[in-house]
Amino acid sequence: MSNKIVSGRDAAALIYSGDTVTTSGFVGAGVPDALLKALADRFGDEGRPGGLTLVFAAGQGDGGERGLNRLAAPGLVRRVIGGHWGLIPKLAALAVKGEIEAYNFPQGVISHLYRDIAAGKAGLISQVGLETFVDPRLGGGRINDVTKEDMVEVISVRGQERLLYHTMPIHVALLRGSTADERGNITMEREALILDNLAQAMAARNSGGVVIVQVDQVVAQDSLPTRDVVIPAMLVDAVVVATPDLHPQTYASQYNRYFTGRYRKPEEVTGSMPLDLRKVIARRAAMELPVGGVVNLGIGMPEGVATVAAEEGLLNHVTLTAEPGVIGGQPASGLDFGAAVNTQAIIAQGSQFDFYDGGGLDLACLGMAEVDGTGNVNVSRFGPKLAGAGGFINISQNARHLVFAGSFTAGGLDVQISNGQITVTSEGRTSKFGAAVEQITFSGARAQRLGQPVLFVTERCVFRLSPHGLSLIEVAPGIDIDRDILAHMGFVPEISEVEEMDPRIFTDAPMGLRDDLLTLGMDRRIQYDADRDTLFINLAKMNINTRCDMAEIRTRVETILAPVGRKVDVVVNYDQARIDDALAQDWAAMVDDLEARLYKRVTRYSTSAFLRRKLGRTLQRRRRATIFDSERAAAAALYDP
Repeated sequence: MSNKIVSGRDAAALIYSGDTVTTSGFVGAGVPDALLKALADRFGDEGRPGGLTLVFAAGQGDGGERGLNRLAAPGLVRRVIGGHWGLIPKLAALAVKGEIEAYNFPQGVISHLYRDIAAGKAGLISQVGLETFVDPRLGGGRINDVTKEDMVEVISVRGQERLLYHTMPIHVALLRGSTADERGNITMEREALILDNLAQAMAARNSGGVVIVQVDQVVAQDSLPTRDVVIPAMLVDAVVVATPDLHPQTYASQYNRYFTGRYRKPEEVTGSMPLDLRKVIARRAAMELPVGGVVNLGIGMPEGVATVAAEEGLLNHVTLTAEPGVIGGQPASGLDFGAAVNTQAIIAQGSQFDFYDGGGLDLACLGMAEVDGTGNVNVSRFGPKLAGAGGFINISQNARHLVFAGSFTAGGLDVQISNGQITVTSEGRTSKFGAAVEQITFSGARAQRLGQPVLFVTERCVFRLSPHGLSLIEVAPGIDIDRDILAHMGFVPEISEVEEMDPRIFTDAPMGLRDDLLTLGMDRRIQYDADRDTLFINLAKMNINTRCDMAEIRTRVETILAPVGRKVDVVVNYDQARIDDALAQDWAAMVDDLEARLYKRVTRYSTSAFLRRKLGRTLQRRRRATIFDSERAAAAALYDP
């Protein structure tokens, strides 16, 4: 058995000019800074290795000197394929100037490419990126004109358009763990995230490359718990023990035991956010939180939604997630972003994106920098500033509901909030709602065509994505539509029925949002839409334990439909509803009676596969199935011939 414990300098000597190198990390979590420094130092001393191709999924840097910023020396890197560029301005500057070849692909796509490279596949087939700047018809993810090679193409799979992202061999994987044994088995017990370490190691190994792992300690061989090993020794060629300054848990925390998921942070009373522009936006976005649902919150303005949810007592009623693999708990912010405390689980990044890409998110709340009249959003490119898409495209394209949150204008915006109103005291220099976006990171036309519900939340108004583009639906108290909204837009939104934003948003006191979302009266649960001639019955989160509960529902339905005088279409939301087993037959009999007397066509939906199966048996009929996995599918089925 050869000794795998080597110095950083010796590890860097394993990298040859022209190699394709991949690195782990998310912001500052899991970044192998000791290895990156050793590589940069060797190039500075010897001028080699040069002409590298760098592949990374998440942004890895602090916006200054650390992380992938270390690799920005001219000649060290020839080509970069990356997901998020905002934290690595030195490499981004080389890309924007055309001094290196550069691509920006969705973070989840690159994460999944590692697995496909490991499996020897020719490419990754995905819907992610269609009709955005990643689509080859809109640029193919190229960042500059010197980048010529096509790395993605449009294909047809069973009559559906998809993108095929090309795989490539990985020659070197620079990874990071916590502990190595003398054989080279790697655990990650003190890391904030697992990320793609295993997939990256397999990709390099099966490409005939080398795997180098940075750790902070080495123990005797065969002394690590088998189930704790994330990267097995058979995949590891070299191990470097890093000094503490090159192995912080994140770029904001040297070590936080609660980020590991092995300890729970004691519950404590924390101060509330000040009532400012940021909190106003977060409060309105928090009103869209789905009780019992799974949520992703983006970096920046959406981070405040987690704080508002905590203030309003809602954290235990939603599952917050972050794209590097965090499930549950409360996400951290700033240079701790990606980590979280009191998590339910920390899984591999690629698995998280499997869940996201398949439509697992009930809600995503993301930032917005530029928005046009059709609902296109740009968060990735602004002239010489290259931010990159990160996981934005995966998340925004596939979430069941989507909220974009951000200030109405940028650059010097100042507002005053008092007496339940908001006043613009200094308008921002830059309008976010313009005639066109520089780059399409989110396609409004695609979302509208697929029926994805989308809101745009600002401190002064709320827009909805409608069939005709953006529609103004809410205005804050104290705001004049012409003076404060339309005068600062590059297009005229659709304006029909405009409501006032909830005044509680602008009052420095708890909103009582928990009661709003968890307690619904029958008058709000069961409503008739005359325009669509459809009755909507919302039984979500409802416990139906007695015949009195059933009678209340039946009475409300009969009362509301009595003036209509004819049968109507019905959509029923059973999401997380619970019907006592002893009432199953009575419930089916009641539904039979209502359908016979009052319903024309009826569809039902629940995101719970278990509940769909149970209700399918309880309400089984001799006609086609009528319970679906989403409101959109249920509503569409009413008109499916």
